[in-house]
Amino acid sequence: MSHIPSELRYTSTHEWVRLEENNEAVVGITYHAQAMLGDMVFVELPELGSALLEGDDVAVAESVKAATDVYTPVSGIVIGVNDELEASPEQINQDPYGAGWLFRVRLEEAEELDGLMDAESYQQMLENELD
Repeated sequence: MSHIPSELRYTSTHEWVRLEENNEAVVGITYHAQAMLGDMVFVELPELGSALLEGDDVAVAESVKAATDVYTPVSGIVIGVNDELEASPEQINQDPYGAGWLFRVRLEEAEELDGLMDAESYQQMLENELD
């Protein structure tokens, strides 16, 4: 579980979310997702102020191998995007849980986090995918 931080919550579509102060959350894609995609070449992020519903496809991550939709694990309003990814999308590969974050959301319902996987459950899901 070295690439699965225990303080985050995870989705079955390989997004992560970190709850922060003031009912805000940071969202990105997991180490597993970026490894499967390969070298990132472009990221399309949601617009500031956009209203998101849990499960909406809100961003696109493009790599040398493929383009994939990124789904929001929580509902809320986009209050920040990682503009640095425009010039350096490879930050997602280099630091998916840090500098490679995608967007920030002001949560509507923090309880949505309860429906997401913890690190142990996410690890289990990955192991089951390999079986």
